[in-house]
Amino acid sequence: MGPPNGFALLPWLLMGMGAFSNVLQGKTPNPWVGGIGLLAFNSLYVALVFRAFGATRETRATRLLLLALGAVTLALAAGYGGSWLLFFPLLGLATGAVLRGPRIGPVILALSAVAGLVAGLRDGWGAINVAYGTFISGMVTAAILRLSETVRELRATRQELARTAVEKERLRFSRDLHDLLGHTLSVIVVKSEAARRLAPRDLDAALAQVSDIEAVGRQALTEIREAVTGYREGSLATELDRARDALSTVGIEPVVRRSGPPLEPATEALLSWVVRESVTNAVRHSEASHCEIEVSGTPERVALLITDNGRGVGSGTPGSGLRGLAERVAAAGGTLESGPATRGGFRVAAELPVELPVSTEWERAQ
Repeated sequence: MGPPNGFALLPWLLMGMGAFSNVLQGKTPNPWVGGIGLLAFNSLYVALVFRAFGATRETRATRLLLLALGAVTLALAAGYGGSWLLFFPLLGLATGAVLRGPRIGPVILALSAVAGLVAGLRDGWGAINVAYGTFISGMVTAAILRLSETVRELRATRQELARTAVEKERLRFSRDLHDLLGHTLSVIVVKSEAARRLAPRDLDAALAQVSDIEAVGRQALTEIREAVTGYREGSLATELDRARDALSTVGIEPVVRRSGPPLEPATEALLSWVVRESVTNAVRHSEASHCEIEVSGTPERVALLITDNGRGVGSGTPGSGLRGLAERVAAAGGTLESGPATRGGFRVAAELPVELPVSTEWERAQ
């Protein structure tokens, strides 16, 4: 069912059939004047109800048409009375269709008072019905149309929220896959190269590397499943252990230090991503011999600092992984900076609240 339109208000013109019948039967004084008045009223009414549902509703021309309809209604009702008084409720209906917001109440009340006054002068106690009909037709029409607009706005908002949720989920999934696969494949490549080098002279050591590759692959499958379902929460201690292993495998001496208060799971998960991405970059690009990872904090904030003595990521410009993590950290109320270290090498520094705000993009993505 589509939104209301002008056609929904046209059948109410049948309320004027009594006046039309009087003109045809010659019961109306000056029937030519009455006929012209009927034509003017119907034409103005039709024009108004269609403009009320279009982009022209708020224009000055529409307001002038409404004033003209009011003048014609007042002239016909005051001049003829009787069934011609029913044009007041039709005027109220057109007014309720055109006007919205807080001004509709005073306007309809004033219109109902005028309708009651004119009807009282022409029809005595029947004025109560005319005034009541004018008030009800105007207010109910305005309320129904406002409710219809609200429903359309809510539907549009719901659709927009659904599109936003889908976009955020796609972004989360692409980021998780980048971080997961980038790190995992790097470790697998490094350990495969180590196994190939060790195989000719130390088969047991080579088999140990192959066993590690199998374990890394199984762990990656588990993490990918968790990323798909959106429930992955990283353990910082586990990630630090993996970082030690990955760095040692390629000949980078790892130094890991951790202090400070216990962290919330969401905070640990976000720091784990930073450790993973930084260590992956160090293994792939740094050609470093030494890498330090330090986690420290206070009851309010936690800091992560990762430095190496290599040549950094490319020319020192953060890659897409670090840029994406910087956005995540910023959304969680923290900061992430990366770039060349003061004494050479590469540096990644992150700082976060110990407890992430509930409304952050990071927690919604989880």
